[in-house]
Amino acid sequence: MLRRVWEGSDLLEQTRLVFDGGDLERSITERLESCIQESMSGDEPFTVQHGPYERETKLPAPAQPPQYDIAFVFRADPRVMWPLEAKVLETPRAVAAYVHDVNEQYLTCRYAPFSASGAMVGYLLTGNAADVFTTLSGRLACSLEPSVHHVERMERYSDHVRAVPHGKPYPSPFRCHHVILSFEGVSRTKTLAPNVV
Repeated sequence: MLRRVWEGSDLLEQTRLVFDGGDLERSITERLESCIQESMSGDEPFTVQHGPYERETKLPAPAQPPQYDIAFVFRADPRVMWPLEAKVLETPRAVAAYVHDVNEQYLTCRYAPFSASGAMVGYLLTGNAADVFTTLSGRLACSLEPSVHHVERMERYSDHVRAVPHGKPYPSPFRCHHVILSFEGVSRTKTLAPNVV
């Protein structure tokens, strides 16, 4: 699935799309999902969706179910989703919202309850993507390891033990994949075509 994310990112770079600076995270995410969709053959055991809901961990009404930015949904059992949560990172040190989602969503099983892994995608606006991993390692208090499958990419992973709610059959070991995409020249105040790296 991460290969599809990178293929979608490459296609996004080639299309030179314009993003809405006033709604930047959603604007980039919609385009990325569309590019991932285009890169897929249709024979995969999963589909990709922008904004699907996680009904397994929904709180009682009137609460809304959690909603993923992007998720790969397994054809054999649509309850099983492999999510990607996206965050705009102004700089390599601006990771508070990113870290919050790892700790409060993934590691509590609110996100990806039926999956032993998921991904965070950072849209970096300025700075060096490798510096994001250094910051994340400190803030998450864990090591971030390079991917063996995409060694040339800005991708790392961290391993965690989740707090599984009592009586739930969710996997406790959890691998969080970290993908950083550079969007130099894009800002929240201007609508510009990106220089995606």
